[in-house]
Amino acid sequence: MRMLLNVKLPNAEFNAAVRDGSVGKKMAEIMEEIKPVAAYFTEQDGQRSGLLIVDIDDPAKIPMLAEPWFLTFNANVELRIVMTPEDLQRAGLEELGKKWST
Repeated sequence: MRMLLNVKLPNAEFNAAVRDGSVGKKMAEIMEEIKPVAAYFTEQDGQRSGLLIVDIDDPAKIPMLAEPWFLTFNANVELRIVMTPEDLQRAGLEELGKKWST
């Protein structure tokens, strides 16, 4: 299952890692552990953030995706199931529309 991992990194904790020189190592360790399919870094609500696409086959692996961010940077983490255009085509929207329309 493909998921969007939205990580918001608090400025104080991330700034401390930047200042002490540990940020690169910490980020590399997390990225190696969670192995995202794609990763983009940006700003959200005045905080550094990452938007990562990950594949998981078992919901029990969710803590493995989130805990490194929580414990390393005190980050806020949101997880959302996402679909590709091909997934959406296979979703059967037309049949669902017929079934649930009044």
